[in-house]
Amino acid sequence: MNAMGQRPGLPRPEELVNAFEFEEAAKLTLPPALFATIAGSDRAAFDRMTFRPRMMVPTLEMDLSVELLGERLFTPILVGPVADQRRYHADGERATLRGASAARAVMIVSSRSSAPIGEIAAQAKTPLWYAVHADAGARKQAAQAVAAGCTAVFITVGASEQPGPRPRTTAIDWKAIEDIRRGLDVPVAIKGVMTPQQAKTAIDAGMRGVVVSSYGGVASEKQAPIEALASIADACAGRAAVLIDGSFRRGSDIAKALVLGAHGVLVARPVMWALAAYGAAGVQTILEMLQSDLGRNMGALGAPNLESLNRGMVRKHGR
Repeated sequence: MNAMGQRPGLPRPEELVNAFEFEEAAKLTLPPALFATIAGSDRAAFDRMTFRPRMMVPTLEMDLSVELLGERLFTPILVGPVADQRRYHADGERATLRGASAARAVMIVSSRSSAPIGEIAAQAKTPLWYAVHADAGARKQAAQAVAAGCTAVFITVGASEQPGPRPRTTAIDWKAIEDIRRGLDVPVAIKGVMTPQQAKTAIDAGMRGVVVSSYGGVASEKQAPIEALASIADACAGRAAVLIDGSFRRGSDIAKALVLGAHGVLVARPVMWALAAYGAAGVQTILEMLQSDLGRNMGALGAPNLESLNRGMVRKHGR
């Protein structure tokens, strides 16, 4: 690694043109078994959706900002939680946070991080959020994160935040969730929602947000999160923030989610590719690349801001 955290022989991060090239750079950087934990994705659902462009609409004053969980964010693109990031780069979460802060993006830190949340939070220059699992010790972890400065807590149901294959669960333990939520004075969201009924139950239980994600909950092996999004957004009916994760690689993917009702999109694996190959500079570069790509796609849709997006802008095709 050189002084910028880059392996010799790789192209500079600014020379790459999309997330898939960052994946190839990470493949050249990491041992095969380790790279396998963040490799690949199922993108078939995105390929079944196309845009209906709108021409002759002024979009020069593009505004990608969004109000989310009490914060005004620069864009709706967030860094999703990934456990033990020091596996991928010596500086781990600290490098991810530096890159995210430089790109003015919110980072969600995993409770299974490779550095204490207090040390990570001390470096934050943008809002920092925290993800815990609905299991023993989560209430204490969440309280410590809030005390360190995290301004929102995500309770993950089901499997680990670590990339790779995940087991499915068939129910959400709402008592465990309520035990974690009790006493927290920041917005709390649940991560792992895959049905409208789960979303309604979460809102009735006081959740300020839901993350559509197949990491847990009642998830269908044949349904990608992007395919479940619209019905869940309808069920929330503006009563809670709707976020999503799952195989987002391009600005067009993110635009499709926003059109279908998401308020924010979590990106995890691409950020880990950038971290592994280039450290903080790579994280900043890939996030800014996605931000710019989102802006270009919104311009093609004739949408100068997120409020101007509507579902008529996306067409769904058969399997």
